[in-house]
Amino acid sequence: MSDDYAAICRRATYKLAGNGDRNIGMLLEAFDGLDPHQAADVYGVGALINGFEAEVADLLGKPAAVFMPSGVMAQQIALRIWCDQAGVKRVAYHPTCHLEIHEEDGARQLHHLEPVLIGQPDQLFVLDDIAALELPVAVLLIELPQREIGGQLPSWDDLVAIVECARDKGMRVHMDGARLFEALPFYGKTAAEVCALFDSVYVSFYKGLGGVAGAILAGGDEFITQAKVWKRRHGGDLISLYPYVISARHHMGKRIGKMRQYWQHAVQVAEVFNKMPVVHTVPEVPVCNMFHVYFDAPSSVVKDVLAGVVEQFGVSVAANIREVDEQHCMAELSFGDSFEQIPPELLEEALASLETGLPTY
Repeated sequence: MSDDYAAICRRATYKLAGNGDRNIGMLLEAFDGLDPHQAADVYGVGALINGFEAEVADLLGKPAAVFMPSGVMAQQIALRIWCDQAGVKRVAYHPTCHLEIHEEDGARQLHHLEPVLIGQPDQLFVLDDIAALELPVAVLLIELPQREIGGQLPSWDDLVAIVECARDKGMRVHMDGARLFEALPFYGKTAAEVCALFDSVYVSFYKGLGGVAGAILAGGDEFITQAKVWKRRHGGDLISLYPYVISARHHMGKRIGKMRQYWQHAVQVAEVFNKMPVVHTVPEVPVCNMFHVYFDAPSSVVKDVLAGVVEQFGVSVAANIREVDEQHCMAELSFGDSFEQIPPELLEEALASLETGLPTY
């Protein structure tokens, strides 16, 4: 294609995944109808932010919560608190944990934390991996769902057993719940029921919930008191956070009840992909609204075919194609509001065209 692939996808009338374009309309929508004279928060204090923190803490079944500008900040703070309490600098997590691969070694450089990687990069860690830990570890981080392996989740019984084993070894247990609400339909439990397993929980407001930015860190009263001190030390006490808070509150209310529907859409599309000769998904049957789709063809070939689908049908199937090697590529798909905007007949034709256009070997 002569045009840039990302630009072609942006021009598409319909997007298979996501909640729509990330533009200033997200904020305008959240602010629509609000009283312009409502007081803003000031350095983390005010009815707007503190009321929302209390609301989310109650939703998660925790005594307290603090709003943070980012999940990176929230999780580094949580791990630092638990390590200081234990007098041990080691933290255990999966090799594809966000702290390990997306944060420029922040936890080590800023807090001198020592990661202990458990399990294999391409699969969930299991009970035996935790049982095999011999060095003292202050805290175990569990990501629900595990993004980098296609949104996989342990069974409820496996999750409970892992947490119990960690506690038997003297560890605290922290949840990377960036996509916690997306995981709840699989477990058939409330957020509070899942969070009851954990000492602390982080949730993102901009991923499946579709807010502008921001995160919550929840836990016990003393934990959150300490977290607020570390928030100041990290530079997270902005003079006001109300644009993020208002956006988080609005978009969470809009989408928190749709996660089962998003999951069903993911299952529906994954089934279609897995019938194509050179395509497969991980996992084969999604357990939340996310999965990874793999193509047994070079990324340049797949992009050309997908660009043709956009030009012919106006449907962007996957904008974020990543090369695995010279002969394989993949994309991550997270389903949200955008899927239901596509006329079913048009989607069927677009996916059939994709299958026809891909090479067979």
